[in-house]
Amino acid sequence: MNKVHLFDKILFPVITEKSTNLSSLNKIVFKVPKKANKKNLKKSIEKIFKVNVTKINIINKKRKIKITRGRKVSIKGYKKAIITLKKGQNIDLTTGI
Repeated sequence: MNKVHLFDKILFPVITEKSTNLSSLNKIVFKVPKKANKKNLKKSIEKIFKVNVTKINIINKKRKIKITRGRKVSIKGYKKAIITLKKGQNIDLTTGI
């Protein structure tokens, strides 16, 4: 695998209050492309960050239609992955890659 293909599997980390609470449980949340699967994500995260991944949960958020100011507005859907790391390991998202 080339470095380009490794970084294509991860779009960006999701930094919310809920995801920062999960970091105490050795879990990190990333937004991933629609075609990403667990096997490819595990390989790429282990190579990029040099950590051991124990579990990956993928959540597919569907597209929503909201009414704003009398108009229908569609909010794009996305896919996110919750990655559980081996105990004692972590990824520092503040320093970048």
